[in-house]
Amino acid sequence: MSELVPGGNVPLPGGPVLLRVPGGLDVSALITDDGGTVGGDGDFVFYNQPDAPGTRLRDGTLTVDPRRLRAGATRVTVAVSPAVPGALLSDSPSPALHVTDAAGRTLARFSPPRPRRETVLLLAELYRRGEGWKLRALGQGYADGLAGLARDFGVAIVDDAEDSGTLAPPPADPDGFLELVNSARAAAGSRPVAADARLTSAARAHAGAMAAGGALSVETRDGVSVHQRVVLAGYAYLTVGEHLVSGPRTPAEFVGHCLRTEGARRTLREAAFTHAGWGHVTGGPSGDTYWTVLWAVPLTPDGLDRATGEVVELTNRERARAGLPALAADPRLTTAAQAHSADMVARDFYSHTDPDGGAPWDRAAAAGATRRTVGENIACGQRSPAEVVEGWMNSPGHRANILKTGFTHIGVGLAGGGRAGMYWTQLFGG
Repeated sequence: MSELVPGGNVPLPGGPVLLRVPGGLDVSALITDDGGTVGGDGDFVFYNQPDAPGTRLRDGTLTVDPRRLRAGATRVTVAVSPAVPGALLSDSPSPALHVTDAAGRTLARFSPPRPRRETVLLLAELYRRGEGWKLRALGQGYADGLAGLARDFGVAIVDDAEDSGTLAPPPADPDGFLELVNSARAAAGSRPVAADARLTSAARAHAGAMAAGGALSVETRDGVSVHQRVVLAGYAYLTVGEHLVSGPRTPAEFVGHCLRTEGARRTLREAAFTHAGWGHVTGGPSGDTYWTVLWAVPLTPDGLDRATGEVVELTNRERARAGLPALAADPRLTTAAQAHSADMVARDFYSHTDPDGGAPWDRAAAAGATRRTVGENIACGQRSPAEVVEGWMNSPGHRANILKTGFTHIGVGLAGGGRAGMYWTQLFGG
């Protein structure tokens, strides 16, 4: 039996698995493909729609048989929400996930950090890896209920007796903003981005908060950063970028402004981004027009694995230049590193020592790592593996960890949604 931490995973046996959350919370599940989107409203399993191929919800227990899922399904994401609509999870007993096989043997347990403002929490996901299946602990929260959760996966819930869900239409674009943006991206050889309603909601909220305060700022007077607004709107991201601008009055003026400035032009043309959301508000003390435009890549298990794997690759490239042997990936160090990144986001801190006093070697030991020496690098705000490794190499203390001869293994963690955006952890062992 495994006690999981955020980001930790465990292989699943063949056959059905049962997932239960005591405490009277509502359990739901979304069945998706590799792209993280549902095939239709029938892929959302909840109290009003308790059955789908390979998935059944009865008396608060979710039973998933990966062999019987619909064709093309590669992931089942499990969420919990209060039984009373609109209530906060912080008003309920802290959720704890119990996972068993069909014979009742316990496979894993997961107790995420206690939720605060969230009304829905993603607890775990079952995902296909090669010919088998694994379970990964998540702990990612949403502030806008099942509707936000469903939108994140491509379904909008219609709460009436005759229709349990319909596919969500894309956000409207009456000003032609997206056409202008994608034309500029095409000129640079970048693929188009798609409009996302959650990103647009977060962008409008942040633009309004900046206008009310009369200043451009990543974090507005209400104490909420633009990165936190993205997650609160229901978009779990692998990477996110933003434009915060005042002055332009139309989309054409905004795009023109970005194309004249090197940093803004680079973000607008960034090939990795797949989704965008935008908002502008005129008002406040100055009467200026304030813009927030958000660019993002959604969080997926494969995307997370690729990003953290690239950090390992770039780290080993630096070691090779110094004539040092490569570090081997250690799944236990990876579990501890991912847990620390997720914890920094969830509990809004940035430190090698967590709020409970835990140090890097404590986290490594808790994850089952048996390395005699442990070191840690952390960073926040960088948007790519290349950017974060470059930053560490330009810092003497972090560079010393990367090039330390006594280290033989490494784990990397990455989580988005905190005050500073993305939070990175490298955990070394020797």
